[in-house]
Amino acid sequence: MLQAILKKELSVNKAVSRTAGVVIFILLTALGGFIRIPLGFTPVPLTLQTLFVLLSGGLLGSWLGLASQSGYLLLGILGAPVFSEAGKGILYFSGPTAGYLFGFTAASFFAGRLLKHTDKTYLSVFFTLLAIDLVCILGCGTAWFKLISGCPWHTALLMGFLPFVSVDAVKVALASSAYIRFKRISAELF
Repeated sequence: MLQAILKKELSVNKAVSRTAGVVIFILLTALGGFIRIPLGFTPVPLTLQTLFVLLSGGLLGSWLGLASQSGYLLLGILGAPVFSEAGKGILYFSGPTAGYLFGFTAASFFAGRLLKHTDKTYLSVFFTLLAIDLVCILGCGTAWFKLISGCPWHTALLMGFLPFVSVDAVKVALASSAYIRFKRISAELF
């Protein structure tokens, strides 16, 4: 009897902590969008969102990470001012930065999926997250930017990809350190 009660209690607590984790990463991703540095030569700003997107998948796992980023996008679509520069609504997805937002869901999912299968050394985590960032976030963002603007590929790369690689590498380095530090704790919670 006591074992059944404890098992149920642990199950309820796990559901609550998973829900809390998803909500926390929705909020962190939104806050990361408000920390922005506009660049004069491109409509794409620098933000801290990449850090939280990658951590959401790494710490929550692929499906909860995907849920957190999907929840973030859904909040914005429904009218909450959560996108960069307090952008909101479905029309925000017709702008030049929407591809990066689409890439958030894929990046979070693959961070959770791939980190599960890598050794937990710093370099392994760093290069896994960097590859995910370059392909999912910057790749999707650049492709969308090219599609929306109609510019040639070399211009899209100069405006939507190359200026962000070094800064994203720093965010990936921070995400890698945080992942290694908090992974054991998150495994117990989520």
